[in-house]
Amino acid sequence: MKKSLVISGSGGQGVMSAGIMIAQTAVDADKYATFLPEYGPEQRGGSAKCTVVVNDSEIISPLMAKCDTLIVMNEQAYAKFGKTLKSGGVMIANTSRITSEITRDDVTVVRVPADDLAVELGNIKCANIILIGALIGAEAGIITEEAMLASLDKKFASKKAEVLALNHAALAKGVAYGKEAIHK
Repeated sequence: MKKSLVISGSGGQGVMSAGIMIAQTAVDADKYATFLPEYGPEQRGGSAKCTVVVNDSEIISPLMAKCDTLIVMNEQAYAKFGKTLKSGGVMIANTSRITSEITRDDVTVVRVPADDLAVELGNIKCANIILIGALIGAEAGIITEEAMLASLDKKFASKKAEVLALNHAALAKGVAYGKEAIHK
């Protein structure tokens, strides 16, 4: 089944890293995936967006009018891309940086204070992994937790054990938020 995901935020939040990891995880799980990055004109801190499409068969075009799933990492991303989510879709919102009220009632909204949770875990850089976990927990149908854990093991194999443990904890924290949101 074809699923489209848009991840948006600011440069430095791990938008592109998250998109690449999701696409690579899907490929490692014998699916087809595309990754399409977009950057704002700013050099640092500007807007960043990527589109990931995952499918069981070849993907003809990664372009779409509306996405099935949306991860918004800050207020500007929510304001700019909140309307690009299909009715019935899943929005993963980093409520540490989104201050306005999310009013859409035609989508499942997973509210995750990802930055705050990442700081609690000891490193702000794992906020994107928390959001990927929420995506998995919300059963968006893009990648599985097992596949993502394997991807993290592969990605951080050469790093210290604490780095891998941090990312495993971040993923678990996000999965719990995703599951809680859909089982309310």
